[in-house]
Amino acid sequence: MSVKIRLARGGAKKRPYYHIVIADSRRARDGKFIERVGAYNPMLPKDNPDRIKLNEERIKHWLGVGAQPTDRVHRFLGAAGLTDARAVPEKQTKRAAPKPKTVERMKEREDKLKAAEEAAAAAAAAPAEEEAPAEEAAAEAPAEEAPAEEAAAEAPAAEEEETKE
Repeated sequence: MSVKIRLARGGAKKRPYYHIVIADSRRARDGKFIERVGAYNPMLPKDNPDRIKLNEERIKHWLGVGAQPTDRVHRFLGAAGLTDARAVPEKQTKRAAPKPKTVERMKEREDKLKAAEEAAAAAAAAPAEEEAPAEEAAAEAPAEEAPAEEAAAEAPAAEEEETKE
């Protein structure tokens, strides 16, 4: 007989309350159970100590005998330190997976981000390379400006001579 530690729903409509029970895995969710070992009230705030009540001694006994907790109960037990919380595999159903068009959009966004990062990296590297040619051009520019300054100085002098005559 396969024994499970699972939730059995109780409470009114739209006001759920769950009992944590030990039950045969072939029984109905709210059907006959072997033993009640705790309670879960999702209507209470998460920080309320009465949200989850566990009979740790009996749960340890049933885990030792071989009872398998369901995913949700396994999380509760992991939070209480009775089991390894990381042992529950995160299952993603096909229905919960992103649709093909969403996957395509996500890939496009990633490509744009990579292109922007590469451009930023190239822009950061480019000024370092351009500094040396800029310095060379600055060194050459005063030599080129000197004849232009002389020509500019000669032009007003020539104009003054013309106005005097």
